[in-house]
Amino acid sequence: MIYSFANDYAEGCHPSILKALTDSNIIQQAGYGDDEYTKNAESIIRQLTATDAEVHMIAGGTLANLTVLSSILKPFESVVAATTGHIYVNETGAIEATGHKVEAAPSKDGKLRPEDIIPFLNKARGHHVVRTRVVYISNSTELGTVYTKQELSGLSEFCKANDLILFMDGARLPMALTAASNDLTLADIAALTDIFYLGGTKCGALLGEAVVIVNPELKKDFKYHLKQRGALTAKGRSMGIQFDQLLRNDLIFDLARHANLMASKLSNAFKSSGYPMLIDSDTNQIFPVLPNHIIQKLQRKYSFLVWNIIDSDHSCIRLITSWATPESIVDKFAEDLSQV
Repeated sequence: MIYSFANDYAEGCHPSILKALTDSNIIQQAGYGDDEYTKNAESIIRQLTATDAEVHMIAGGTLANLTVLSSILKPFESVVAATTGHIYVNETGAIEATGHKVEAAPSKDGKLRPEDIIPFLNKARGHHVVRTRVVYISNSTELGTVYTKQELSGLSEFCKANDLILFMDGARLPMALTAASNDLTLADIAALTDIFYLGGTKCGALLGEAVVIVNPELKKDFKYHLKQRGALTAKGRSMGIQFDQLLRNDLIFDLARHANLMASKLSNAFKSSGYPMLIDSDTNQIFPVLPNHIIQKLQRKYSFLVWNIIDSDHSCIRLITSWATPESIVDKFAEDLSQV
């Protein structure tokens, strides 16, 4: 059997979630997120962020990005993302399909900085071109890198000074917050962004992202957008129960920490064998550069993504570990790598 390092949602969910879903199965609850489990999860998130934020559970990351951005942007406004950003690369033009332009800024490490955004604000033709309104970032990024507190603070100050909305895609935020290099807290994230989400799908849940709206101006009418985009789930309890479990005793962060640790072990195995990394990452995505014939041998036992071609003989691959990746599999991969 081929073991997959292709993504961090190949498994179902943490056993405590399955048990909670089963135990609560025939207990009647209100619909559309008004159930007791969702309310409890929302309360915990407000405590963790030290805010009176509005929290909404949305089934997946693409739907969360689409719903959030379409609720913020006017028809003539745009969103800036890194060229590696999920909304720019991997969502089949979902944002553009709502009538909003995604402007892309080159980034070697997946992160955006004020100097990357300035060119989009200095448009010479005024109302003849789109007006940049939202800055979209991911933490961790699509390259596994994380924002430091200094970087996010600088970006936040820049956005406020230029009347821009800062939106953080947090599909892998638990991994970012438990990375060895991280110096941010969830409360810091809430203080420095206008809106973000805490990912569940890639962090031990069956599905679900918790959108956290901090900026009061963005709360207005959001539920209308939620309903119109098909993101308001009748059985919202299904996501509420999951986040209720994940947030108990910081389970979501323990699971993310495990995913990061397994990725770190894989990274060390590549480095010990003399293979370089495309970029340094201490979250659950790593990007080693290998000779193509080594990649072909590894593919006999493991699945992963060939990220890009370096030259005629070498390529960069991406491996992702999850909350459920067994350490024994990681050890076996390291052994196989040393032998090929």
